[in-house]
Amino acid sequence: MAAFYNQATLIYDGSSTTSNITEGQLLIGVSGTKTAASTDYVKGDGITYVVSITNSGAIAESNITVSDNLGTYTPASVANSVTPLEYIDGSVKLYINGALSDAPTVTPGAGAVSFSGIDLPAGANALLIYEARVNEYAPLSAGNAITNTVSISGGARVDTVTDSATVPVREWTALTIAKAICPAVINDNGEITYTFIIQNTGNAPAVATDNVIVTDTFNPTLGNLSVALDGEELALGTGYTYDEATGAFATVGGAIPVPAATFSRNAESGIVSVIPGVTVLTVSGTI
Repeated sequence: MAAFYNQATLIYDGSSTTSNITEGQLLIGVSGTKTAASTDYVKGDGITYVVSITNSGAIAESNITVSDNLGTYTPASVANSVTPLEYIDGSVKLYINGALSDAPTVTPGAGAVSFSGIDLPAGANALLIYEARVNEYAPLSAGNAITNTVSISGGARVDTVTDSATVPVREWTALTIAKAICPAVINDNGEITYTFIIQNTGNAPAVATDNVIVTDTFNPTLGNLSVALDGEELALGTGYTYDEATGAFATVGGAIPVPAATFSRNAESGIVSVIPGVTVLTVSGTI
């Protein structure tokens, strides 16, 4: 709805005077809003978008087009624009006044997708629902977001309408562990070292309250145990527990923090790569 104003002027005997100002409200023919069904994202997620289109006018509108820029923007470190979303083919649904209608014509483009051929009777509402996948161009560092904008145009009396939806990146921790042995061939009563490499590909660190614990059962059992985390010695009881009779080993909950990953965007391609955060646990002893 848009306000409009009018004022009259009266001219008489070489003089003039003005009337009061009248105010009216004009019902806009077609309006629209866009929302995202997802509250956050990580790479590979599908985000569902809903575009609501209302024809408030008394005349039907035909061949309306909805265009989505799929979040296309130009990062500070990249010369060219990147598009962090990809339309998922076949995902679009169109509802007119709550009833499923024929799907619109989908036209993918460079950094955008459009849906055309939407007919909207007078006083009707349409819901255009579709899904886009988060790709390798999406920002993944904590505090980032994807904002994409739709524009609604076409029809006989449709002024272009735009609206945006913003979805923040999820703050998450994703840990993996790998184990190595050195030396692989050892004499009886020799010293051996097990190395545990813990990697975090998430954008949030693993902290004490995450209660990260490494457990293992050494067979054969180890004597004269020495345990270090990133080169700093851990103490028996406060940093780890060990049963020399059974070989059962476990770090104490909260003793192992793992830093968050960092993310690097290629200045030429715009692709985001992940540099995992790493924590190294070493356990040495004699067999």
